[in-house]
This record gives sequence, C-alpha cells and structure tokens, in this order.
Amino acid sequence: MNVNQLKAGIIGTGFIGPVHLEALRRLGVQVTALCDVPERVRAAADRFGISEALGDYRELVRSPDVDVVHITAPNRFHCEMSLAALKAGKHVVCEKPLAMNTRETARIVKLARAGGTVFAVNYNVRFYPTVLQLRRLVANGDLGEIIHVNGSYMQDWLFKDTDYNWRLLPQEGGKLRAVADIGTHWMDTVSFILGAKITSVFADLATFHKTRKRPLGEVQTFSKADAKVKYASYKVATEDFASVLLQFSNGARGNLGVSQVAAGRKNCIRLEIYGSKKSAWWCSEEPEALRFGNRDTANETAVRATPAFGDGAAGFMDYPPGHVEGFPDTFKMLFRAIYGTIATGDKGPRLFATAEDGHQEVAVCEAIMKSNSARTWIKV
Repeated sequence: MNVNQLKAGIIGTGFIGPVHLEALRRLGVQVTALCDVPERVRAAADRFGISEALGDYRELVRSPDVDVVHITAPNRFHCEMSLAALKAGKHVVCEKPLAMNTRETARIVKLARAGGTVFAVNYNVRFYPTVLQLRRLVANGDLGEIIHVNGSYMQDWLFKDTDYNWRLLPQEGGKLRAVADIGTHWMDTVSFILGAKITSVFADLATFHKTRKRPLGEVQTFSKADAKVKYASYKVATEDFASVLLQFSNGARGNLGVSQVAAGRKNCIRLEIYGSKKSAWWCSEEPEALRFGNRDTANETAVRATPAFGDGAAGFMDYPPGHVEGFPDTFKMLFRAIYGTIATGDKGPRLFATAEDGHQEVAVCEAIMKSNSARTWIKV
C-alpha cells in the first residue's frame, strides 16, 4: 500500500486541526471528512474543499472512507473518541495529552495493544531535524555520559487577563494547563532524545492571574482580544507557569521552566543537554541551528542539512540548507513516519509517540500535581 492510498478524517477544526490537514495534503494523503459542531464544520469543510462535513464524531469513525482518525478536539473528548476509533478498527493520531488522567489513558493503551492498528500521539517536536540529530548523538555517545538537562517552553499568548481559551478551564483541558499543554512537549522531547523515562519530579506551580475575564462568546486558540467584546470575570484554577526538577531513568537530572505568561516569547522551546564529553543546545526560535559547547576548544554551530550537522534526521528533511524547516514541517515529518508505518505494516521500533508514551506523559503530569501539593519529590 502507498501512503497516498490512505484516507484521513479529522475531528476538530480549531487551531490545530487545519495544521494536521495541511501536513497531510503535503504528503499526498486525502482528507475525506471533517467533524466539528454543526454550526462550524460546514464552513470549515467548504473553506478546505472537503465534501463530508459531520457533526457527530461517531459518524466519522464509522465512515468507510476514513482509514486514519485524527483527534484534535479538546482534551476531555480524547478518551471516548480514541476508544471509539479503535473499536471501529481505525488507525488513530491523537493530540496530546492523550487523555485527562491515567485511568483513561490506561484504557486506551489496553485497547490499542489488543488491536492491529497504529495508534500515535501528536508529539510533533520529536521531528525537528535538530531533535532527531540530538537523539543520534546521545545514542552514539558523542556527548558522553549525560549529566543533566536544562530548558524551558515559554509562550505569551495568555499574558493578559483578557486572554482566553478553553485550555484555561479544568473541565475542558484538565487540572494542569501550562505543564500539560506545552511542558509535556518538552518532557517528551527530552525523554525521546535521552532514550530515558522521567522517574521522579519536584514541582512548583503558580498562577499569576488569579482572576481572568472570559469573553461572552467563543474564542479560538492564539486569537487576540477584541475591545468590543464583553467579558465576565471568573476564578482561574490552572497554572500560568511552573518550575519542575526531574530525575531520569539513566541517572541524568533536569530542570524545566514553563510559562504561558512570558511576554515576548511566542512559542520558544529551549533544550540544553550537558554530557561528560561536550554539551549541545537548541532553540526552536532558531530551528536550523544545533550548537555544541566544549571545555577546551571553541564552541561550534552546525546548520541543518550540512556535513557538520550529521545524518540523524535522514529521511525527515526535504529542503537544502538555508530553506528553513520549522513548526509546520514537524507535522509533515511526524505523519510521514506514522503513515509510512501504516502503509508498510512495519512492526519495528517507532520514532513517533505511541499510546504507551502518551500514558507515560499523563503519569508524569499526575506526579507533578502531587509534588506541587506535597512540596516534595514524587515518583512517577
């Protein structure tokens, strides 16, 4: 089977759904159906030239014209949608976090293992070429024994008290917000690079805007406040920023800073990996450059797709040096890996995050919440 013979259906047409759609089309995958609330889905389907616009996700997962179900709905729907798609015999790509808690994720893992289909969680940051190359360097021992890891994920899209999104509400997104929404990307990426799981955490969570103003109407992710909109005040029950200490199964230590109220940082992921031979660091705001630190010689910079960069991202780069591959390309490359696995039936090791990986990240989040409450180290 070829990848372009597979047909996809997408549940959710907000910020991330169209990102999935665009990446799939770049791979030659036909998107045959969209699903969302009835008052929104028809307009989205017309905009993207898709004939089948559905108001009930059950119709989409049962459709004979859908081989792979992409779940980009709010977090609280992930479990029921994933289970329904698996029971219908579909392959699944689910947005992170996999579900609201480990009770739900365990159900998904059990059903995914029992079925013969592919289940992936959308941790797209793994597919920056720099991240794939860092993974290769660690595996080859080029950095030496990993001593510790430092980094952050910073955004400012919820900087103002009038900034609003469904992710602010625990009943929609879960009890953790900044950590679960973006911190999990960092933690999954570092675990992927190191080939090691997070085993213990010590966390401090904080909320700057104890009260926010909610628009009396629907708001899309990353949309800007409108002076004409009327607001209603509400108490905030999720964190704006966090600091987390980490212990990994390979003995390395780490520290992570997360914020969605960091003025000027639109979507900044930073990784610094310190080994016994040398260090390496990367920032998503300069996605093409991988930098190395040395004790006794000059520091180095390697640009993607050049000889100094290495071949750890072979097969997941399409453009020559100087032609930036960034955020949208990570989705294309992630889906290339997922759909390639589906098409070939490959049962070998997978670069993309599986249901088990998604379960692990939710378990880490639960440990972080416990640590913040107990003010001590908590095992995952």
